[in-house]
Amino acid sequence: MTDRIWIVFAALNGAMAVGSGAYASHALAGQPQEWFRTAGQFQMAHALALLLLVALNGRLAGRAAGLLALRIAGWLFAAGILLFCGTLYALATVGPLPVPMTAPAGGWSFMLGWVALAVAALTARG
Repeated sequence: MTDRIWIVFAALNGAMAVGSGAYASHALAGQPQEWFRTAGQFQMAHALALLLLVALNGRLAGRAAGLLALRIAGWLFAAGILLFCGTLYALATVGPLPVPMTAPAGGWSFMLGWVALAVAALTARG
């Protein structure tokens, strides 16, 4: 896990989540506003989770299985942000996407990312 890249990715997603909340509050109403708010909340939560992965990276030094689980969690969180949040942002702004089931796939990515984080924690020393 390259810490700098993950920190930058998490920070940019945090900024986007804040911006999406502001946009939802000032430019949208009804169901599109709810989709934007939900996407922003999930994006912020998983931006913070990505920072947690960076923090845990040093604790798992020397534990290949734990580091692999952290990498998998990071990529699953990133996929979840893209698929779940991206789908909700698209629904709110342009309507349904031509590719079905992207939001559920993103939700599964988030859930599997948390499972991978649990696996990483089980391999931690101490």
